Formats: sequence, C-alpha cells, structure tokens
Amino acid sequence: MEKKYDLGLMGLAVMGQNLVLNMVDHGYNVAVFNRTTSKVDDFLALDEVKSKGEKIAGAHSLDELVSKLKSPRIVMLMIQSKNAVPANEVALYPEYAAVDAVISQLLPLLSPGDVIIDGGNTQFLDTERRTKFLAQKGIRFIGTGVSGGEEGARKGPSLMPGGDPQAWPLVKDLMQSISAKVGPNRDIPCCDWVGDRGAGHYVKMVHNGIEYGDMQLICEAYWLLKHAAGLSNAEIGAVFTEWNKGELDSYLIQITRDIFTVKDKETGKDLVDLILDTAGAKGTGKWMSQLALDLGVPSTLVTEAVYARCISAMKEQRLAASKLLSGPAKKWSGDREKFVEQIRRALYASKICSYAQGFVQMRAAAQEYGWQLNYGPIAMLWRGGCIIRAVFLERIKEAFDADPNLENLLLAPYFKEAVESAQEGWREVIKTAVELGIPCPGMTTALTYFDSYRSATLPANLLQAQRDYFGAHTYRRIDKPGEGPFHTDWINEREV
Repeated sequence: MEKKYDLGLMGLAVMGQNLVLNMVDHGYNVAVFNRTTSKVDDFLALDEVKSKGEKIAGAHSLDELVSKLKSPRIVMLMIQSKNAVPANEVALYPEYAAVDAVISQLLPLLSPGDVIIDGGNTQFLDTERRTKFLAQKGIRFIGTGVSGGEEGARKGPSLMPGGDPQAWPLVKDLMQSISAKVGPNRDIPCCDWVGDRGAGHYVKMVHNGIEYGDMQLICEAYWLLKHAAGLSNAEIGAVFTEWNKGELDSYLIQITRDIFTVKDKETGKDLVDLILDTAGAKGTGKWMSQLALDLGVPSTLVTEAVYARCISAMKEQRLAASKLLSGPAKKWSGDREKFVEQIRRALYASKICSYAQGFVQMRAAAQEYGWQLNYGPIAMLWRGGCIIRAVFLERIKEAFDADPNLENLLLAPYFKEAVESAQEGWREVIKTAVELGIPCPGMTTALTYFDSYRSATLPANLLQAQRDYFGAHTYRRIDKPGEGPFHTDWINEREV
C-alpha cells in the first residue's frame, strides 16, 4: 500500500524548503511539488533531505501531489501571489494570478473538507474572497502570515493563520508544533488562530508595516550617532550592544549590533560602509499605508518609512541635488554620553508610537471587516520567530490584558510613562537633527503623532472654514453641540 503523507507543499524556494524540513523535524511526513519540476529533484538530492528518508516525497504534478496525501488532504502554497498567468492556465480572477491559477487546478483534485493554506505575503482582500469562494465549494481555506525569514522557517517562524475557522482544528497541531516557542519553558507557540477570512494576512501586513517603521527608526538613530555625535562604527556597535540589554532588546537591535562587526574580506573595510544606500521593498508596507488611508487612521510611521525607501532609491537625483543644494554648516558639540541616551529614548518613544499606530489600524480593520481580534495574544505571536520580535511585546500583552478595549497603547500606564519620560530627550534629538540638516522622518513623524494625539484642539477648525468657503462643505460649532451642519456665505459676511 502506497504511503500517505500528512501535508503537501507547493513552492520550493528558500522558505518552502525550510518549512518542509521544519515539519519533518517535528514528526510530519511531507510531499512536495514545484511548477518547475527540476527544483523538486534538486531538493530531494540535498544531503539533508536524503537523510530524512521516506519522510519527504517528491511529486511532479499537482495530481501526483494530491494523490500522496492523507484525507482530509492539506495543501500548503508557498508561491508568489501576482505572477503572470501562463497561457494554458485559467485563474479564477484574471487580474490576480499564481495563487488563483493553482487553486483552479487543485479544485478538481480535492474533496469537500480538504484544506488549502496560502502561506505567501498575500493582500488580505484576496484571502477574504478566496475563503468565501472556496467555502462554497466545500474547501476550507487558510491564509497565514509567515514571518522570520529563512532562519525562522527552518527553526520556528511566527505564524498568523486566519480564514475558515473549520480548518483550524485540522492544522492547529501542525502549525503550532513548527512555530517558534517562547516563555520560561519555551513551550508557548508563536502561532494561534487570528480570525476569519483575511484577518491572518492583515495582521501579517501590519507586522511588516511595523517592521518598516522599526528599521527606519534604527537607521535614523545610527545616522545621528554617526553624523551628529561623530561615533565610529565600532562605537556605534558598542552602543547597540548596550541598547540590546535594556528595553530596546529585540531581534532588529541585535542584528544591527552584529552588522557593525563585519569587515569586507576584499578591502578590510567595514562592510556596512560599502553598501549602496538604496533600499528595496516588497510591498506590504505600502499596502498598510494605503489601507490606513482607506480606514481613515493615521499610520504615519509606516508611510514615512515607505517614503524614506522611495527617496533612497532616487540615488542619481540625490547625487545631483547634493551638488546644487546646501544645508546647515553647523557642527554638533555637547555631552556625547547624554546625547546617545537621548537618541535611545527618542528611538524607544518613536517605536512605541509605531506599534500604537499598528494596533489602532488593526482595531479599525476589525470593525470594518467583522473580525474578532485579540490584541494581547497577537502581540505574543510576534514574541518569537518573527522580525519584530522583542521583549517590548510582553508590555503590549500586559496592556491589553489590563484593558482589552484599550483604544491606544499611548494611554496604557506603562507606555504613557515611557513616552512622557522620553519627551525632553526626544525633542532635543529632533531639534538637533533639524539644526544639523540630518533627515529623521520617522522620529519626527512619531513626535508629531504624539503631539497631535495629546492635543484637545487642532487647527482643523480653520481647515473646515476653508472647505466651507470654497466648496460649501459646511461645519459644526463647538457652542451648539448636536446642531447643524452650518454654512456661511464667507464673501458677503466679510467685514471690509
């Protein structure tokens, strides 16, 4: 009798390969397939894969892959979401390609009750419609965020599954067993059910948006340490080493520390100084910013981080502009140790604002799309395995444990105190950056968000008057609550 496998995985790029090995390490048997079938043979020929014996089986078609699976059959897709559709394949929705094309091929091979998992970086609206469409066919669909990169996939990623809740009991043990573990006994999985339909992919998108903000803020701290305080790379590495021992303890601070210890083998110079200053992006940060605008929530940190990457990519224009445009010639002088601590505080306070914005956006999306999101547990999904993993996340869980309906992290006692105690140094850092002409868009927009959010009044009264003047958009009055809206004939009411 032919052996049956626990799961089929399609997509043998780096993430897919490492997830397969992770699954096998945790006692699961996996069948694999790749549309470029030579990759299947290449994978099976790896020494580490051969050492697994019959725990990994190759398939050279989707039909063969499905035929190797136990019932109910579980197929996980680790493929790009928007590749071009080959002429001989028909997507369910022609404007979106690879995932829909594969689903259309899988449907005739599956039976009601089978499960499809999409583990790619997928736009959540696609997951919303795929879940609904496949439910009509009796197929249970999960869209799961997978974070942690190559290392996370192999040793334990953060997993954020959402979709058809009937599918969760069928994959819970598998997904939680391969995920990262945290806690005193390393037994709390960084994987739990997030919510219906596209909720899992939305939470993963917010994770990536916060990651954009975190990375931008760290880069700004580095630039201030280098170009304001005048620290060498070795000294900057030592600063990040110290920062990683305190409240900034996180994966991103850790790897930043490590980066400053690496020399280029050819030149002997610090490798970081030889890297071209043009940053790439995969799109999830842009999605979060666009969707924040749709919801009317101010996720300014991720937006500034995306724009910072955009302007970094304008290398030729920046080189030309640098020869024509000048800035301040002022040099910084002061207490270096005090300034380094002020930068640390500014970084931490800005980071708090970034996370606050992310959770505000998730709350708004949950209301818009009818998801029941549990924000404390979501924070713990990010405690291990993923790129933004940090000790700081435990504070977020504590905040939501104390108040599940917390409107904004800035209102929680711990974060309120942390940001308020950082204010003086935070403002001094921004002031210094402006005086020296050092761009700090992330830290600046974080402070602006904080100042706007804590303000009982803003100048939008004048904005409303302007809108009413040129477009008769009307306004409301503070002295007549519940009345209105009002309109004024501003031209004729002028006192000349």
